[in-house]
Amino acid sequence: ALGEARGKGTFRETWTLQWRPEHDLALIEHAALGTTVASAAAQRARDLAGAERAALADLTSLVELCLLAELPEALPEVLAALSAKAALDTDVTHLMAALPAMVRAHRYGDVRGTSAEGLAVIVRSMLERICVGLPVAVTGLDDDAAADLLKHVDAVHTAVALLADADADADAAAPPGGARASAGTASEGAASAGVASAETASGGEEGAAGGSPRSRWLVTLRGVSDRQDLHGLIEGRLTRILLDSGELQDAGDRMSRAMSSGQTPARAAAWVEGFLSGGGLLLVHDPRLLALVDGWLTGLSGDQFTDVLPLLRRTFGGFAVPERRAVGERLRSAGRGRPEAEQDVDERRAAAAVATVLSIIGRDGG
Repeated sequence: ALGEARGKGTFRETWTLQWRPEHDLALIEHAALGTTVASAAAQRARDLAGAERAALADLTSLVELCLLAELPEALPEVLAALSAKAALDTDVTHLMAALPAMVRAHRYGDVRGTSAEGLAVIVRSMLERICVGLPVAVTGLDDDAAADLLKHVDAVHTAVALLADADADADAAAPPGGARASAGTASEGAASAGVASAETASGGEEGAAGGSPRSRWLVTLRGVSDRQDLHGLIEGRLTRILLDSGELQDAGDRMSRAMSSGQTPARAAAWVEGFLSGGGLLLVHDPRLLALVDGWLTGLSGDQFTDVLPLLRRTFGGFAVPERRAVGERLRSAGRGRPEAEQDVDERRAAAAVATVLSIIGRDGG
């Protein structure tokens, strides 16, 4: 049946209701879960959380659904199952994929104000395991695996910043004259018990390093970035993250080493791609880094330049138009200060090279 649109002012809602015969069967099938929709939904959430084959991503989604559906009575068991699964999952990429959603739920909760304090215990436990497992996860990556892991690193870095904001807000709201009070809710107690039991089952692990989650994460990234066996894309991106976070003072030296003659052009291009994936304004405001990139590019041979050109196009093509224009202006102004050497150009011989470059960048030479 089509409902009548009613309302005041400019707001209108039109509802279309339709009953399907299979709904009767579904109601009968799930009637044993509870006498009301809320109790049945809570029991269904508990059953899903207790399933042996429940994946970490499934439990993460289930927590968000419990918050959205306002099922606080189901949260303790779901959070306990999530913490146990997170503690036993040996794939760090699974933890990295699940962490952002958990941080968002911890930071914002839901519009109804459902208590989700137990998420703080799980979030910190997951972050600690990510920090422990990341050095192993970055070993022996090919180009595709490095690109996939880089997405997870960026997502976790954003989540850690959000987690730091949540901690700052909680500290500001704490009563004066004492530390932040523990929530003491059933959800947090169940989550803590789940973490403890899972850590015992896995042989026990050390607690989080002293300091805030942000400092723990940055210390991990710093340790990983100093390794010599990293993929260029990962090393460049970690260098940029640490530089933007104020944790790195030798970014220029690192870029110089990454683009030295001892490195292959492909690895150097991957390093530049990772370093500049955060935007090109850094090249505008740091003449030394811009000069390093410019010197490296102009020092490539013709064959080497052709090999790395796709990576460079992807890197610089991701910049906003004003950023590309600003970089070009910087290079143009820097070039005016250098004396230009007079040389004769054979236009007939140069025409073939110009046509090749135009075809590579996708333009018709006309």
